[in-house]
Amino acid sequence: MNLCLSLWLFAELVLLLEWWSGTECVIYTDPQAYPKYGKENAIVVLNHKFEIDFLCGWSLAERFGVLGGSKVLAKKELAYVPIIGWMWYFTEMVFCTRKWEQDRKTVSKSLLHLRDYPEKYFFLIHCEGTRFTEKKHQISMQVAQAKGLPSLKHHLLPRTKGFAVTVRSLRNVVSAVYDCTLNFRNNENPTLLGVLNGKKYHADLYVRRIPLEEVPEDEAECSAWLHKLYQEKDAFQEEYARTGTFPETPMVPPRRPWTLVNWLFWASLLLYPFFRFLVNMVSSGSSLTLAGVILLFFVASMGVRWMIGVTEIDKGSAYGNMDNKQKHSD
Repeated sequence: MNLCLSLWLFAELVLLLEWWSGTECVIYTDPQAYPKYGKENAIVVLNHKFEIDFLCGWSLAERFGVLGGSKVLAKKELAYVPIIGWMWYFTEMVFCTRKWEQDRKTVSKSLLHLRDYPEKYFFLIHCEGTRFTEKKHQISMQVAQAKGLPSLKHHLLPRTKGFAVTVRSLRNVVSAVYDCTLNFRNNENPTLLGVLNGKKYHADLYVRRIPLEEVPEDEAECSAWLHKLYQEKDAFQEEYARTGTFPETPMVPPRRPWTLVNWLFWASLLLYPFFRFLVNMVSSGSSLTLAGVILLFFVASMGVRWMIGVTEIDKGSAYGNMDNKQKHSD
């Protein structure tokens, strides 16, 4: 039931991206790996640079039929976001405080619940821990230099412990790691507000399927493997900046009508009685009632604007900034 309810809500947001703004995401991948997408459990490692990267991930999951059951390793603050955060809590999303001593047991316990999850799912993890900004990148590369690690140009230094515990907890349940590298054509800087305004963006996503057997079990070796993965991701981004394309074969998974049908169903069910209610309130002639309606719309609009602000890069968390430099440890 929770999966069905979450799918109805997720689909509303995916509709904004696919049908309202018309944003299209081209996938570059191995044609032999493509038929497996959506038919197996997978850990998705996605770069975290754009305000709508999560929406592109949801769109990918929806087109492969696993949107309702897909999970994410998210910061605990998101659990308190009205509606979406509450839904995440009830659908067994995995939350972390980004303080490893506190997360060690809680994250492992939450991940173990997914071992017998009855539906196929993508488990999304942003190994960089926070969205890319120039300030955070500068600090992250100082940490990389101090640790003797190669510098990255397009990514932050990945946090390896969360990835290692995810692999360890889901081994023999998850079939592969999907290394996903996202970028937008013509240096587009997509925003959720732009999507709401109907602006069309052009996304390119490079997906590599890596069998989980190739990921080392030892934590130190797994950490080294992840650092190497991000060096490769950085090289792919550099090649994209130079040529405007990723390796492998471009494909566009068909846009399914489900999200549109879902919206039409709820719109027909709710919008007519809602507008009828508004008309009755306005026609009542009561100043107190009109003031109440205006206040309700104001509070609702402020709530929506606040939730959009959660996705904005310049209003992101301070995690990874200078005051957290000493906490940037593997």
